[in-house]
Amino acid sequence: MPYCAPTVYRSLPTADSEILATRHDPKIPDQYGESRDLAAVVAHGFSGSMERLALREVTNGLRKYVGVQVMDLRGHGRSTGLCTFGDREALDVDAAVGAARTLGYLRVVTIGWSMGAGAVLRHAGLAKTGTLCHGHRLRHPPDAVISVSAASRWFVRDTAPMRRIHWFAESATGRMVARTGLRVRIDPGAFVPVPLSPLELIGAIAPTPLLIVHGGRDRYFTLEHPRALGAASGGHAQVWIEPEFGHAEAGLSPGLLDRIGSHMVELAGPASTPVRADGPAAGPATGSAPESSKGWAS
Repeated sequence: MPYCAPTVYRSLPTADSEILATRHDPKIPDQYGESRDLAAVVAHGFSGSMERLALREVTNGLRKYVGVQVMDLRGHGRSTGLCTFGDREALDVDAAVGAARTLGYLRVVTIGWSMGAGAVLRHAGLAKTGTLCHGHRLRHPPDAVISVSAASRWFVRDTAPMRRIHWFAESATGRMVARTGLRVRIDPGAFVPVPLSPLELIGAIAPTPLLIVHGGRDRYFTLEHPRALGAASGGHAQVWIEPEFGHAEAGLSPGLLDRIGSHMVELAGPASTPVRADGPAAGPATGSAPESSKGWAS
């Protein structure tokens, strides 16, 4: 039976001195043993955490394809700080990418869900341009980016779920309800000043490979958002519109996570010789060939 390294829990500091609770789950071994070639940094959506069943199912599913570095974003779970809905969370993503590289991974893909999707888009754009994030430089650009259920802009109020989230964020009563009911600590000064939005930064991500995934049944963000992001990328981004997909981790349709996982391997570029805990393994590079996108990509 091939050796599988244990899950590793650790605390991770960010550039602005928050402390993130993180977990590293190695790739499920194949015939070449444990691979440290490719890792996915997973950024969850609003009210998510490593303890939530939906996020655990995502990380367990991705482990068939890559090693996984997952965290509680600031203001969530066991991490310190306050939630800023994808603004300062770019610093969390940067710290996690750096941690994955410290673990020996040669390539790192960031994959964000809803609020986390905005964070990974902002992180990639700010890191590529060298723009400071609240006075801090992002030092760990990704090798590829996957955005799932992202909003293209701030202050989206055209759906009932988003109007509810704005009530959480903009009123003292809402923030108290979010803290007690959802276990999310929200920054009352979020978006002061208003940060650059994913729509304003996505054009800077090229030539880093970029995939945008959005659901036809998304109750939070309409199809306006992936289409706007795809257009703003100048045609660089791949856009998948999934008719049966809902919103973020909890809305996955059957088979979608496997398609994302297998495509992630191709998106990150050519694989190198697999790296094992006891040294390089002989043989061809690992990685599943992506399934055909016919009928579900646009």
